[in-house]
Amino acid sequence: MPVLKLNEKLTNRQSLILGVAGFGLLLLIWTLLTIGENPVFPSYILPKPGNVLKSFGSLYADNDIIRNTCLSLGLNLAGYLEAILIAIPLGFLIGLIPLFKGLTQRQVDAIRYIPLTAVTGLFIVWFGTSTAMKVHFLAFGILIYLLPVVMVRINEVEDVYLKTVYTLGASNWQTVKTVYIPSVLSRLTDDIRVLTAISWTYIIVAEGIGSTGGVGALIWRAGIRQGRVDKVFAMLVIIMIIGIIQDKIFMYLDRVFFPHKYQDDATTKYKIRQTSMLDLIWNFISSISTWILIGVYALLLIDSFIPILGSEKVLPYLFGDTVFAIHLIMWSVIGFQIYHYFRKRQELLPVKLISG
Repeated sequence: MPVLKLNEKLTNRQSLILGVAGFGLLLLIWTLLTIGENPVFPSYILPKPGNVLKSFGSLYADNDIIRNTCLSLGLNLAGYLEAILIAIPLGFLIGLIPLFKGLTQRQVDAIRYIPLTAVTGLFIVWFGTSTAMKVHFLAFGILIYLLPVVMVRINEVEDVYLKTVYTLGASNWQTVKTVYIPSVLSRLTDDIRVLTAISWTYIIVAEGIGSTGGVGALIWRAGIRQGRVDKVFAMLVIIMIIGIIQDKIFMYLDRVFFPHKYQDDATTKYKIRQTSMLDLIWNFISSISTWILIGVYALLLIDSFIPILGSEKVLPYLFGDTVFAIHLIMWSVIGFQIYHYFRKRQELLPVKLISG
């Protein structure tokens, strides 16, 4: 049976069917553990699935769950942007130049063992309890893991590529641009995906400080303090859904920017050419979703200057002080779409000239 063979890859259809079956099995076990007047686990430990589902309405009506979710998402994106913009250049500087590597290698290795909860007080002293403190705290939590990883990826660059460019007479900058940057970034995307899950742990810790809102603050205020375990589970479900969506986006971007990672051998190349119906549907949904997202952002951006959706500016209201991260990401998406459009036109131009 193919699905029981060791290290056998599942087809898209098998993955979909087994994924739905696994979710159904988990829901069934959850229901059996909480059903009846005397369930295995009482409601204050494990609430019933129906109660968790009903609590979404209460979260929307009483706890402004949409805004709090957007605040947490904005904090996540802002912290990630800051960490990446620091870790990648600094990692290349330390990993490529022996002087800086010798000066800082041991310190970078040692900083990974700092417990994040122990330095929370320091960040409060330095930055207060504002959103800026939480962004810097989250960026630091990501940075201490991402920076050593960048240096490791630099060391993993294969010598054959370096010897080739040296033989061709490449300068130091040409070597960095044509070998180190593509090789390191293509591997680093997998590490960033893993850190996405870890970052939500730090967000919950950071949002428990002060009263700037967010899912983390809501878990403590509306969940644990009020004894609403069903609301806590509902908010955990929201975090998991956001994490799954982020993971899918990272995988999609990885395929767009580094397609060579998925073309390692002739068998894989053949499979890629045999595009399934699910792949076609996913590509269509991804393309349409991108343009819908750009359209919604354009409308909200106009609303920030000309209030057409009401007196409250939607983007600043939803994302607060981290709205700059949304602007930066969306302008990057728009820029890439424009670049992709003109690149496709340039590729089609010779074909039109030949056919003409």
